[in-house]
Amino acid sequence: MKINHARITGLWFAAAAVVLLLSIGVAVSFGAKAFSLAVVWGSVFAYDPELTAHQIMHEYRLPRVLGAAVTGMAFAAAGALMQGVTRNPLADTGILGVNAGAAFVVALCFAFLPGISYWELILMSFAGAAISTLLIVLLGTATQGGLHSIRLTIAGAVIAAILHSFSSGIAIYYELSQDLAFWYAGGVAGVKWEHLKLLAPIVLIVIAGASAMGRSISFLSLGDETAASLGVHTKTVKVLGMTAAVMLAGSSVAVAGSIGFVGLVVPHIARRIVGVDYRMLIPFSALLGGTLLIWADYASRMVNPPREFAIGAMVALVGVPFFLYLARQERREL
Repeated sequence: MKINHARITGLWFAAAAVVLLLSIGVAVSFGAKAFSLAVVWGSVFAYDPELTAHQIMHEYRLPRVLGAAVTGMAFAAAGALMQGVTRNPLADTGILGVNAGAAFVVALCFAFLPGISYWELILMSFAGAAISTLLIVLLGTATQGGLHSIRLTIAGAVIAAILHSFSSGIAIYYELSQDLAFWYAGGVAGVKWEHLKLLAPIVLIVIAGASAMGRSISFLSLGDETAASLGVHTKTVKVLGMTAAVMLAGSSVAVAGSIGFVGLVVPHIARRIVGVDYRMLIPFSALLGGTLLIWADYASRMVNPPREFAIGAMVALVGVPFFLYLARQERREL
């Protein structure tokens, strides 16, 4: 029975990886201007800067699509981590305000540090995500009864609203509204190769490390006392898990802006396919998240070409109804 289950899980992983690669192929080939397979292949393996098609593919289309894949993986894995560590099915870096913290610091950097490097922007985004996470946890635990899932969600919504208000105030006062509109709506149109060279290693390494902690995170679902009796250092696992989620969210917001709901929807889909073992759930969520954001970006390009729709709004079309459904389920269980 175990062999069959492992084989089925392996087939699901293989299928998800193939779908992700096919999605990348479709997204780089089609858009406002379609390219043949020969052009795509040549721009990757025999790049000729003299050819306009190769320039468009290499400088714009490829980094954009790969950026969507990597940020989608990061947001989905971060959501799976937060749901596992907090035992909150409504957890997501966007809903809980983690993205808002990162975006707020990005706004501060635009206003006061306009010449900041991309690497420094990522570090500052990490700091903003970490501070907002700390505030959410403190606010959620300040009332009697501890950190309940609904209370955590409400605390996140409050912090997110406050930080978005501050960000809007900074944007208006320093005339940054046009620059920050990208970060609020979310998008990968501005992703460059230098961004990917920094983002991709961070995301892949953190996801691998989080997956290695998957067994301990799975035990947390049994309760802190039970997990501790099984040899899990619960506080350490929670701190490391939240740190990994903050790193994933912070680095992604620095690249693509604040995109919500990916980390909410994808882990629930992945859980129904591969189960509740976080050793499988985290990497599988990453594969599905990359695919989802690729198609969301593709849809944003194709709704009314050459104009583009906000990628965050495309994801929200799926995410908002799903969030309301989960919130209703949570209320029934109270």
